[in-house]
Amino acid sequence: MKKENRVITVLNRIEEMILVAMFALMVVIIFVQVIMRKADHSLYWSEELGKFLFVWISWLGISIGQREGEHIKITMLTGRLPFRAAQVLNILSDLIVIGICAVTLYYGVFLVITQRATPYSGIKISTSWGYLAVAVGCGLMILRSLASVRNSVVLLVKGKPEAGSDKEGGLEL
Repeated sequence: MKKENRVITVLNRIEEMILVAMFALMVVIIFVQVIMRKADHSLYWSEELGKFLFVWISWLGISIGQREGEHIKITMLTGRLPFRAAQVLNILSDLIVIGICAVTLYYGVFLVITQRATPYSGIKISTSWGYLAVAVGCGLMILRSLASVRNSVVLLVKGKPEAGSDKEGGLEL
């Protein structure tokens, strides 16, 4: 395995572990809040922290969705196109996603900078941490989409992979 592939594998694993940990923490916090509410001792910060974690999970999850090819695409169209035309359409759709994510990343960074002095009312941290999820998620999505473009270009050059091959093009991020 190439050094580049090992680094990508480690980064993928770290990303997955962070998402699982955030999800588990969110579930525990919401569960404890339900129990505490029944005991008339509501935790004022738990709902806000649960929402905060949900935002991070959602924005980090878009990267994994792209990596796994699980985002909605017009497969009804690309599935009926010849292989090369489908790859060109995949490249075009990835470039559009990159453009949208670049604009969203720009404004996400802007919000991180401008909202640093504004705290959440319940969890008492800067709202910049919430907006950082947008910037990180879009940055990762751009990287994954660039890898997808690279894979489609490789497939255009090499041709359609043989049936039963595990990876299309063998490249991923």
